[in-house]
Amino acid sequence: MALRAVVPWTLPGAAPLQLNASSSAIRCDAQENPRAATVISRRKSLVGFTLAMGLAANQTAALAREVEVGAYLPPVESLPGFVQFKASGRDTPALRAGNVQPYEFILPSTWKQQRIANILSGNYCQPKCAEPWVEVKFEDDKEGSLQVVAAPMVRLTNKPNARIDEIGSPEKLIAALGPFVTGNSYDPDEVIETSVKDRDGEKFYCYTLETPYAKTGTHNLAAATSKGNVVLLFVVSASESQWSKSESVLRTILDSFKA
Repeated sequence: MALRAVVPWTLPGAAPLQLNASSSAIRCDAQENPRAATVISRRKSLVGFTLAMGLAANQTAALAREVEVGAYLPPVESLPGFVQFKASGRDTPALRAGNVQPYEFILPSTWKQQRIANILSGNYCQPKCAEPWVEVKFEDDKEGSLQVVAAPMVRLTNKPNARIDEIGSPEKLIAALGPFVTGNSYDPDEVIETSVKDRDGEKFYCYTLETPYAKTGTHNLAAATSKGNVVLLFVVSASESQWSKSESVLRTILDSFKA
């Protein structure tokens, strides 16, 4: 006589999985091969854990896209309306791999963090990426956007752990990284201002660009510094309408970048 065995664990919302088996086969699983029950239990636990992790990742991604950063980042006491972002190992694949050292900046509390596509995040190539990748990105429809781009040092110089002035001049660096500012092509004539600044003992190359054909926006501000095995490029972008209303806010964001 055939018996019907019902596996008790199922996917949420799914119908129970049913198996037809003879009584002798059932006795074999339960009595003659006790390891089978253990293996099945472990597999169920692993699948359940994987589903839970996937759900948590999806919820985190949704949170990043939908919640204003003021809901979870600490406020900047000296600048009302701004919050502090300090990158840590939980934020990006490169930080978890130790390929990038922590960095920080401030931004308005109304901005939202954006999800980075896997191919742009460098997740697939850590810790030995040959091409630049996007670390984090935030934006606000009314004010603009920002992103941190990490460029491997080997792309720019043969000297490991080089200071930014050892890599070359501000003009040489922006020529190499300009396409990662604009999101497409780079024209030296689009750079309207260049400066070198010291922040807490670190040297930064700073740029103001007018980029009418850029994917990132018609106005771009950028700051670059070297740290460990990478050059960190901080880019603040805006459309014409965003720039006219928020230039001072965007410059405040740029000047706050530290690595």
